[in-house]
Amino acid sequence: MSTDESQPTDSATASASARPADTPRSLAEALRSRADDALAGLLHARPDLLNPVPTDLTQLATRAGTRASVVRALERLDRFAQQVAQTLAVAPEPTTYDEVLALLAGDDGDPAVAKALPRALGTLHEQALVWGPDDRLRLVRTARELLAPGPQHPSPTGLGPTVAEATAGMSPTRIQDIVAAAGLPTTHDPVSAVESLTALFTDRARMSALLDEAPAESVEVLSRLVWGPPYGQVTADPARHLRWLLDRGLLLPTAPGTVVLPREAALHLRAGRAHRAPEPTPPPVVPAREHRPQVVDATAAGQAYTALATVEELLKEWDEGGPAVLRAGGLSVRDLKRTAVALDLPEPLAAFWVELAYAAGLVASDGEADERYAATPAYDEWQELPAPERWAALATAWLSATRTAGLIGGRDGKDRTLSALGPHLDRSAAPEVRRRVLALLAGLPEGAEPDADSLLARLRWERPSPAAQDLRSRIAGWTLNEAELLGVTGRGALSTHGRALLGVDDTEAPGGDAPARAAAASRHLAPLLPQPLDHVLLQADLTAVAPGPLERPLAEALAVLADVESKGGATVYRFTPGSVRRALDAGQSASDLHAFLAAHSRTPVPQPLAYLIDDVARRHGHLRIGAASAYVRCDDEALLNEILADKRSQGLRLRRLAPTVLAAQADPGALLEGLRSMGFAPAAESAEGDVLITRAHAHRTPPRSAPEPVPEGPPVPDDTLIAAAVRAIRAGDLASTAPRKEVHETPSGSLPRTTSAETLATMQAAVMTGEAVWIGYVNAEGAASQRVIAPVRVEGGFVTAYDHTADEVRTFPLHRITGVAELADDE
Repeated sequence: MSTDESQPTDSATASASARPADTPRSLAEALRSRADDALAGLLHARPDLLNPVPTDLTQLATRAGTRASVVRALERLDRFAQQVAQTLAVAPEPTTYDEVLALLAGDDGDPAVAKALPRALGTLHEQALVWGPDDRLRLVRTARELLAPGPQHPSPTGLGPTVAEATAGMSPTRIQDIVAAAGLPTTHDPVSAVESLTALFTDRARMSALLDEAPAESVEVLSRLVWGPPYGQVTADPARHLRWLLDRGLLLPTAPGTVVLPREAALHLRAGRAHRAPEPTPPPVVPAREHRPQVVDATAAGQAYTALATVEELLKEWDEGGPAVLRAGGLSVRDLKRTAVALDLPEPLAAFWVELAYAAGLVASDGEADERYAATPAYDEWQELPAPERWAALATAWLSATRTAGLIGGRDGKDRTLSALGPHLDRSAAPEVRRRVLALLAGLPEGAEPDADSLLARLRWERPSPAAQDLRSRIAGWTLNEAELLGVTGRGALSTHGRALLGVDDTEAPGGDAPARAAAASRHLAPLLPQPLDHVLLQADLTAVAPGPLERPLAEALAVLADVESKGGATVYRFTPGSVRRALDAGQSASDLHAFLAAHSRTPVPQPLAYLIDDVARRHGHLRIGAASAYVRCDDEALLNEILADKRSQGLRLRRLAPTVLAAQADPGALLEGLRSMGFAPAAESAEGDVLITRAHAHRTPPRSAPEPVPEGPPVPDDTLIAAAVRAIRAGDLASTAPRKEVHETPSGSLPRTTSAETLATMQAAVMTGEAVWIGYVNAEGAASQRVIAPVRVEGGFVTAYDHTADEVRTFPLHRITGVAELADDE
């Protein structure tokens, strides 16, 4: 752990006379000088510093300098802020604002860099990666160690070590030879020789004159190394043009056979630029096509309706109990294929809808011994909502879900297949990437479809960490496709209800919370969705055409009476003997079916359909199936004789019990199916002789909550928590830095140590005088802290006091107080 940010270094102490009195000596002092809102900004930008809440600013500075925290902060910077940090890592320490600007803009200057540098440095200051005034800027030591050039970890700038670093192990004689070959006077010690060589390399005029004397081959070698990597290989007997560079220190040996181009020489060759291509401004997202906003909204609304229909069809398919849960969790490949066939979709799209229903809490495992997936009770509640609100619930769940359907079918780190609804699909970056992609779409003119390459380039600039780029780019591509499937976008452009869902460009809920944005989105979507119809068009070819979405009761009843033949803008249903028998099995009579069709058809009921219903109904229930194992009874003896004579009935092992009764050794279900396969239309009956009405039994899981998103690192704290943390840190810092009288020569910064008798006596005296004291305290978890308290009462082994650190009255056990000291008198 690096502690240089909280304690002044020896070099800092040595240069104190050259530093203004108000210049901070450490990161802790720099944080101490910040206003409360600046500290709150730091904790908001780096929430990992808040868990647990630091006891004082010294601990906050130490934690801000730990490797894990610094790496996380650097990875979340945009490309130019990272370039500024990388430049600070190769600049002298401390450096000035003008030196950083020169390294970024080069000798010729770059107005875009000059304009963007204050913002980038401000970001680094805000996140405590840089501290100090503009004339003494310092990068925190851990960040410098991570970004500074080294043989094992090259700098992103492509620069190598400085002349001083590269010559650290070189013999004094060799250094003097280099100085002499470069045309410089020899010195009496290697330190001044290195300084003289460094001054030559940083002097533009003298360096240009030296390079004018170089052979062309030598200049070619330098041009290959100048932008990195700066290391090269040489033999034991290098060529003449390489020897010329080695003699003058333009190439310095770092290991046997390895040479490096010094940083100062490289910067001269680069015209003073630390980066080959600074990127001070983000690349713009450009439109690929532009559509009329009305067309975009209509397209998105149509897709939103399709999304609702697809999720309903999926849950209807799983209504009586869905596929089994794999032992390792998730759907099997075979079950996903079956679901895709049922939805008439490719498997990746079926996987997306399955994951969306799961993320919205509409489907879950039932938790039974034979565990299966099924709809949750929340699905029934969701179905009762108006269509716009149902869509808003799906879109909100998708926007915040960390489960990433695009990974399904791939492999995890252990080469295991990632299955739908299975584990290991959470990616913490997914919600942030989705929101950012949609926000970039919102920044385009209304109706504009983005160019995908420019969108990905913008995302890479905003988060250039190589480890995260590939995943973020893939999630961005999936987001564009999924937003179109869900109806958030239409023809690639963000819709009006999509903007409302994000809380942008909306006067009803600008930047509001998620429920308010969802309500606003549903209000924008409502006028665009088609109104449900209460009728169909019956045709003579035993089909019914639904010219649009049907009201739920009509759709459910028609799904029992007919089979769906085709989907699209209009749904086509086909009536068959099997579908009519299904309706009769559900308790409908022929007259009920005639009345239902007459009431809901805009065309007369065709005669073929009426004949079909009457024919199936006439034969339906003529035979009765019961348990004998099973029996068949019928008033028509000739029909029973026909069944006995049919060779297909031999497997049922029927025998006559009475003129109107046959017994079978098959169970009732098998007997029922067997006779139906022979062309008969039997009906099952109960033990009382009543016809059994068969209806689908909806299977529901116990109440389940939607899966919680897996956050990327610590969750961002709210303003109330940050304000309380800032107060606690300030109070703790006051306690740790309060002037106090030394007790038994207690080292500065450590807990006071006094005997129990001395502690008790000092506390009692403070109660009488009303003065505050400084104590060391160890809580029940063993955490030690320093506090400033004003004792009010001492009794029963406890001291009741006003705790200035916590800003409240507390009771402290005396045996947990390590010691007590009086505060120093104010000047």
